[in-house]
Amino acid sequence: MLEGMQIFGVDIGGSGIKGAPVDLDRGDLAQERHKVLTPHPATPEGVVECVREVVEHFGWTGPVGATFPGVITDGTARSAANVDKSWIGTDIRRLVSDRLGGAPVTVLNDADAAGVAEMHFGAGRGRTGTVIVLTLGTGIGSAVFTDGRLVPNTELGHLELDGHEAEKRASSKIREDEDLSWEQWAHRLQKYLAHLEMLFTPELFVIGGGVSRKAHKFLPLIEGVRAELVPAALQNNAGIVGAAMAARATA
Repeated sequence: MLEGMQIFGVDIGGSGIKGAPVDLDRGDLAQERHKVLTPHPATPEGVVECVREVVEHFGWTGPVGATFPGVITDGTARSAANVDKSWIGTDIRRLVSDRLGGAPVTVLNDADAAGVAEMHFGAGRGRTGTVIVLTLGTGIGSAVFTDGRLVPNTELGHLELDGHEAEKRASSKIREDEDLSWEQWAHRLQKYLAHLEMLFTPELFVIGGGVSRKAHKFLPLIEGVRAELVPAALQNNAGIVGAAMAARATA
């Protein structure tokens, strides 16, 4: 395969940091991804060292796209929900580039990256109108599209739900931490989706994150949501693919 068809994507999450070269013609990983656990505390220095480890695992020396679980403007973190607060104000693009020996680096919000990949290669492909891609993991990430165009950094996981941040009630991690049944968790998710539907009236919800592999266990339990509700096609690789797409766009 030609090197020019591939760009490296790395997905920084609250529990793991994973990456792989991406075949941007197919919208899929070119090699099996490599994953390391997110250090605790998840400080910039510790996390960026893990990013270097993931990239060097493949001997990669070209452009790199990286996701981050927070608001990103011009490569700099403006929020940090599920990682150390010392990230706020950090120029992630420069920090990662320096650790990778000056390689070109592009950084974007993790859910935005997953959403871009799903819209181009996955469950949102060819869809118009308003589409909301949600990533259910350590928190809840969101990516909102109107006629295929991204509204960046929406952070809808922090909307209030039952007096709490939505992601403190309905994330995949909360389901595990509180040992909720699929039915209990689906009920919480249903309330959250109904709230989003009231605000945005989307035609389609795409449900991503690692738990999307088990979509058959909870999506059929969600009732009363008018929008179409589908699992992410790229599942938990969407962030890696979207990161690589963003790096290609800025190369």
